[in-house]
Amino acid sequence: MNNHRAKKRFGQNFLTDRNIIDKIISSIQPQPDDHLLEIGPGLGALTRPLLQAAGAVEVIELDRDVIPRLQQNCNQHPGLRIHNADVLKFDFAGSGEPGHKLRVIGNLPYNISTAVLFHLLGFRQRIQDMHFMLQKEVVERIASPPGCHAYGRLSVMMQTFFQTQALFTVPASCFSPAPKVESAVIRLLPHEQHAQHIHDCKQYATLVRTAFSQRRKTLRNTLKPLCTAAQIEAAGIDPGSRAEQLAVTDFVRLYRGLQSVSAE
Repeated sequence: MNNHRAKKRFGQNFLTDRNIIDKIISSIQPQPDDHLLEIGPGLGALTRPLLQAAGAVEVIELDRDVIPRLQQNCNQHPGLRIHNADVLKFDFAGSGEPGHKLRVIGNLPYNISTAVLFHLLGFRQRIQDMHFMLQKEVVERIASPPGCHAYGRLSVMMQTFFQTQALFTVPASCFSPAPKVESAVIRLLPHEQHAQHIHDCKQYATLVRTAFSQRRKTLRNTLKPLCTAAQIEAAGIDPGSRAEQLAVTDFVRLYRGLQSVSAE
């Protein structure tokens, strides 16, 4: 199946391990009524079993040279719909049928995985769930609790809008060519616990990014462009604390406090 040479510029590492493929499909549990959208299908290691289970899969593939191999490996399946497109420019809102939420799947290239996650944040209302294979370090950052070295902007943004569940690790030997790092699979489920309070995602993202812009400095200093120490304190947060010490609920409370001040 794999005599297509992986391209470094696309960050291609093709999944070849049958046991891991089965494990991922078992985690997703695709159903015939699902609207599945796979990012970066490559040679179809996941696409084929997804098609067998659901009957239809939409895929986004940037490398036009791999598409004929993908179609061949999927036996020209009539349920395979291919978008030769850049995922970072893809309009997920226009995908699928109205009223049907997307189940997004992908073995994301390491070099753009964080950018893809932030891009998908803008379409979270259209998403039922997401299952991604990412660099293990990225999965650890997404799922990290406050106070850990891995906890940062990505952790807060993902945990604000999604329930995050790291599922299992995937050794480098399961890919061709083998990457230099281990991978891991994560499940992301949109939830409203915090999201219902965020009315301007861009402003919230700016707050989180600014808070983590200088990790060693206190919020009193890092957030100077956005608010005063008194405003931070008014939200029930110590201005002398650092961003990595704040839980997601703290960031949401601070955002709401600043919103109420600006509305006055």
